[in-house]
Amino acid sequence: MVKCSIVYEGGLHCRLEHGPSGSVVSTDAPVDNHGKGESFSPTDLMCAATAACMSTIMGIYAEQHGLNLAGMRLEVAKEMSAAPRRIARISIEIHLPLPADTPHREALEQCALGSPAMHSLHPGIEVPISWHWEG
Repeated sequence: MVKCSIVYEGGLHCRLEHGPSGSVVSTDAPVDNHGKGESFSPTDLMCAATAACMSTIMGIYAEQHGLNLAGMRLEVAKEMSAAPRRIARISIEIHLPLPADTPHREALEQCALGSPAMHSLHPGIEVPISWHWEG
């Protein structure tokens, strides 16, 4: 089990510390929800973490199969709904440094779609994914 600690610092800012490593991330409420937008919002982190999880699982597959995914980029766009206020859509563009005809294409796509973060999202969140094979 991994433990993290969160300290509310006031002014809608939080300090998140990863227990095992001591790494620190700060959050702020977004401008459209009383914040200053000075850092990731908690929902920004959730969306970015989803994409990072997808790329990590693809990276594990790549390392196991001798593929080089260095330079792979994921771009995430978050859309919120108003009532209830929640993440409604996470659009993800994945740019891979491999050709579209790679024999690993289907497996890499399944890695992303089957990542733990993807399985943890509420089924009401839309997650359209655009694949860009650029090798």
